[in-house]
Amino acid sequence: MRTLYENGRVYTGQLPLTEAFVVEDGRFVFAGGAEQARLAAGPEAQVVDLEGAFVCAGFNDSHMHLLNYGYALQVADLSSHTGSLAEVLDTMRAFLKEKNFAPGQWVRGRGWNHDYFTDEQRFPTRQDLDQVSREHPVCIVRTCGHTCVVNTRALEMIGVTAATPQPEGGCFEIGPDGQPNGVFRENGMELVYSKLPKPSVEDLKTMLLDAQKHLNAYGVTSCQTDDFDAFATVDWREVMEAYVQLEAEGKMTVRMYQQAQLTSVKALEEFFAEGYNTGWGDEWVKVGPLKILGDGSLGARSAYLSRDYADKPGYRGIAIYTQQQFDDLVGCANEHGMQVAVHTIGDGILDRVLESYEKALAEHPRADHRHGVVHCQITRPDQLKKIEEMGLHVYAQPIFLDYDIHMVTDRVGEELASTSYAFRTLMDAGVWVSSGTDCPVELPRALACIQCAVTRSTLKGDAGPYRPEEAFTVQQAIDSYTIHSAHASFEENEKGRIAPGYLADFVVLGQDPFAADPAAIQNIPVKAVYVGGKCVHRA
Repeated sequence: MRTLYENGRVYTGQLPLTEAFVVEDGRFVFAGGAEQARLAAGPEAQVVDLEGAFVCAGFNDSHMHLLNYGYALQVADLSSHTGSLAEVLDTMRAFLKEKNFAPGQWVRGRGWNHDYFTDEQRFPTRQDLDQVSREHPVCIVRTCGHTCVVNTRALEMIGVTAATPQPEGGCFEIGPDGQPNGVFRENGMELVYSKLPKPSVEDLKTMLLDAQKHLNAYGVTSCQTDDFDAFATVDWREVMEAYVQLEAEGKMTVRMYQQAQLTSVKALEEFFAEGYNTGWGDEWVKVGPLKILGDGSLGARSAYLSRDYADKPGYRGIAIYTQQQFDDLVGCANEHGMQVAVHTIGDGILDRVLESYEKALAEHPRADHRHGVVHCQITRPDQLKKIEEMGLHVYAQPIFLDYDIHMVTDRVGEELASTSYAFRTLMDAGVWVSSGTDCPVELPRALACIQCAVTRSTLKGDAGPYRPEEAFTVQQAIDSYTIHSAHASFEENEKGRIAPGYLADFVVLGQDPFAADPAAIQNIPVKAVYVGGKCVHRA
């Protein structure tokens, strides 16, 4: 049965807008004018009146953490109504009371950002969290996901003391009293996460289903997700099994491209030995690149810079891997034909990443590798030129500007700030720049991300524009969330456009973003979302 969608304002992936399209067996078979669409659909077609609504290809979040988002939906939300340290503690106390945790059960929260605290702009400590509970282990994760804080009871349970060796590629902080203060950064967080209760495959499936429903509500039909490190106690095979089971049960409503975070050459070789590589899978569940975590976050001052932080002299951040470790991981993946994507926020770590890519491709040249740089925030002009010359993909998060505008110059100084977040420069140079939210660092709000890409200002409009010359047009911003994201997963001939042969993944919006006030794009309602021609969300 064919379905004709008519009387719309349809962005097919190119302008001008058209009026109608036809879907059959989960794919588009026609897109164009109303009269031609009726002929293509035939007299027996079901007809859907779009009532003048704007329609475009479904949004494809090119870098996020779907499983972590599902987990975050189960813990205390510290991202809203926590504008102070006192409010964080109040929220955790209320959460503990509401859920009635058994003695010794972990109490967790995520989403706090000390830069927004109005009372004390500092990280919480174990002494603060002791005010939540001394009987329960308490763990709260910063919004960036690169720092967590635990209370004294948790420290006792995980066995970390001042005598515990500091982990490579991370740390735990020592307080003025000479004892751990409860703050764990980067790889140091594994000391905590390894002691958390292990979820079952069924638990993972529940989290993924919950997360997918939320993504659909924001117009997201595909995601490129880093899930293998969501739980220190969960093997990547169990994560893949959860997805495979959900697909077999017909419960997937978001197409998944796994950014496989494997932290050693040995683990990567085991991955290959079991038959996995970039492209394994089908249109619902697919393996993508090797994901490597290069450094930390700018907000937590753990992004690795080429020079000292402007607001912390003598300190450059945290590099998760040495140059040799980068070379080994990237070289192994490239030799086996696997795509690579590296979390790269500071320009210091970008130097190492670019060097590793150069070495790997010199040893084993590949014409269409689509290796990439995730985040690509703090950059210098010489690095932008190398990205262009090497044909790298850039996974951008324009929505980060909503927060980063407030602190980027303070963190890195005027000179680096003047050449960073250079997404328009890269796109104009022919680099494929895709967009995403790094959810749950940010909510998977595609339209809010598009707004930030276009305005280069905060979502409230109270700061910016930051480097307005780097602003996308509305068309570029939508393309970065559709066509360009599809390119990141080698699926540019499968998704990202409303065109014959493409998967019928599309979103129906309550307003035309091309005609909307750029500062109000985030407010455009998502009326309906379709995946494979099937409605998965309706407002």
